[in-house]
Amino acid sequence: MYNLDLTNVAPSPVYPLDDRFRGKDPDGHEVGFTNAYMTIDGKPFFGISGEMHHERMSPDQWEDSVIKMKNGGINIISVYVFWIVHEEEEGIFRFDGQRDIRKFLEICEKYNMMVIMRVGPFNHGEMRNGGLPDWLYGKPYEVRKDNPGFLAVVRRYFRELHKQMDGHYYSQGGCIVGTQIENEYQHSCAPWEITTGISNEWITLGGSGEKYMLALKKIMIEEGIITPFYTTTAWGGAVTPVEEALPLWGGYSYQPWLFYEKDGVHPATPEYIYRDNHNSAVTKEYNFEPSYDPGTRPYACCEMMGGMMCSYRYRFQLDMRAVDALANTKLGSGCNLLGYYVYKGGTNPLGKRTPFLNEGQITKRSYDYQAAVGEFGQIRESYGRLRAIHLFCNTFSGSFEDMKAVLPEHLKGLEPEDLGPLRFSVRIKDSSGFLFINNFQDHIEMKDRRGDEVVLSLPDGDIVFRFDIAAGENAILPFNMDLGGLKLDWATAQPMAKVGDTWFFLAPDGMAPKYSICGRVIEAEAGKSFTVGHITVMTLSRKDSLGFNVIDICGRKAAVLCDRPLLWDGNRMAVEFEEGDADLYMYPAGLLKRPEDAEPLEKDLFEGFRIKSGKKICPASFHSTGYGRYVVDLPEKGLLGHKQVMLRVGYVGDIASAFINGEMISDNFSNGGKWDIRVDNEAERLKNDPLTIYITPKKENVVVDTSAMAGLQERVGSMTAELLSAEWVEVDEIRVM
Repeated sequence: MYNLDLTNVAPSPVYPLDDRFRGKDPDGHEVGFTNAYMTIDGKPFFGISGEMHHERMSPDQWEDSVIKMKNGGINIISVYVFWIVHEEEEGIFRFDGQRDIRKFLEICEKYNMMVIMRVGPFNHGEMRNGGLPDWLYGKPYEVRKDNPGFLAVVRRYFRELHKQMDGHYYSQGGCIVGTQIENEYQHSCAPWEITTGISNEWITLGGSGEKYMLALKKIMIEEGIITPFYTTTAWGGAVTPVEEALPLWGGYSYQPWLFYEKDGVHPATPEYIYRDNHNSAVTKEYNFEPSYDPGTRPYACCEMMGGMMCSYRYRFQLDMRAVDALANTKLGSGCNLLGYYVYKGGTNPLGKRTPFLNEGQITKRSYDYQAAVGEFGQIRESYGRLRAIHLFCNTFSGSFEDMKAVLPEHLKGLEPEDLGPLRFSVRIKDSSGFLFINNFQDHIEMKDRRGDEVVLSLPDGDIVFRFDIAAGENAILPFNMDLGGLKLDWATAQPMAKVGDTWFFLAPDGMAPKYSICGRVIEAEAGKSFTVGHITVMTLSRKDSLGFNVIDICGRKAAVLCDRPLLWDGNRMAVEFEEGDADLYMYPAGLLKRPEDAEPLEKDLFEGFRIKSGKKICPASFHSTGYGRYVVDLPEKGLLGHKQVMLRVGYVGDIASAFINGEMISDNFSNGGKWDIRVDNEAERLKNDPLTIYITPKKENVVVDTSAMAGLQERVGSMTAELLSAEWVEVDEIRVM
């Protein structure tokens, strides 16, 4: 049993930040910040940012990606702009094709998405040289320093970016609300890839302090990059001029960079232990050592792990539960702006002089990142798990943001390997709030928890939670919540959304959903609703919640359930298929017209129908042309006529790469999972040249012999490289509205 005394929780002071953290559009609407949260027209707004790199995907994917991000609950898109991608050759700027910033911003505006531009000049993001062009290496000045030479070329770069962004700033009625100044300054750098494998020289961390950061902001403003607010990355002791820019935080529990120079076993991280990160009295926590009073700025994030790439020496299949467990932990630690890196994966562009613009430790083309939305738009389990949290944030925005975080004493000094104590925190205002629970830990197998009891001591009496929760799960449980005029004393279910007088909750795995409403305890069941007075409560299982969303149809809210990716752009609704059928439900009934030939379906409150696609994932034929080398035969019906076609590959080996006429289009580090390669966009080239896959062997007992006349020879004890399976995955949409 755990007891948390909440009888004397004083509210934290909330006050608006000054004019350096706000701005208006032509209609007078204002984006701003208090010391605790983001505001729209002076009212609390819960920002949810997802990182997407337009340079890392073909333009025909942009609109689909933005729609999927918005449907996932993202309301701000964060964008790295990589200098090397746009000025690979000095003085020659490229904004064509996937480099077309203006066209990408137009799509963001079409769907009313706010944008934060992370323009550098140094970004990292696993891009070559951290995004700095190669030609800077031989200049007579040092990069990332307050010197006239470097700042002059940065000014030229910012000037060209402004030409692309002009017309899209918030003050002009556009989508750009924020700009990031540099990235991890005096904390992180990247290799000069031109030296990698020889001297392995690293770019400087910088050393000009706030003077450099303020010089960059000054140049931005002088060149026209003027936004309501500016941001900086604050972790790791990075220089953070908080009087001029908003400090943003993050956290990663899978850290491939630990193994860039060595092999090893990944340690468990403290990321899943709640911390008090918006408290003036707490100035040092794991991965949170602000150079400012933390109570004077919001606890806001821009780089929470939204997925993670494999590096050559560290390969894994990401546990998708790690992503929403981290979001839960940040919320329970006082966070009022969630930000994921990355939310949408991509493909590294090819350069003109240097073909591969990636950092040398990762794959040369693929930047799938095992993200919520994959390299080619694949929807992962983390997408639905995160959306449940985003619905919660949206539903309670306006009251949640100034709820204070309160943590139990036993979390102080708790090590990630200590799985005994329950990990929980509370966000509270007056006598109402939410109990946050996390039973996930990276790199350690958790156990189901049974019979935990948390007693919250409040001024008007105790609230007692008794529950079980499955290993790897997390939950947000309400207490003293207004349920449309009825008092929800507590619930062992997570609130997500409200449609009319109906509330939708989620039953986390292993947790029996119970509700105490006005003193009456109701034992509910996942998949079934109940009614108290004029209020209806519907509890969804974790599995069903993955396909749950709330949308606006002609000004009316509707709840939707679909077991396939559902795309809603405000006017058009479609279901995306790889194979099989889809069950689509909506509440309230009558908003969705059932096709005459569709099988009607009912699920408690929901009415819907089955959509039959007739689609199958078909095997692809291939033949060997040498050890580890294969040619894939194209399907007889061709690659066109679909939204997208992918080749899904299973193999064993070290690294796999796909080529057309010698040009690499995709690659993958073997981690035991399947590898997706998009091919429909290569249909023309594949008419004349085969799709070739080469698998670099996994080698054992390797020795390199040397002899006279510079003779070098690799001798291998054993090696493995085999293409095990290949399938054609034809992705299509079926419109339902």
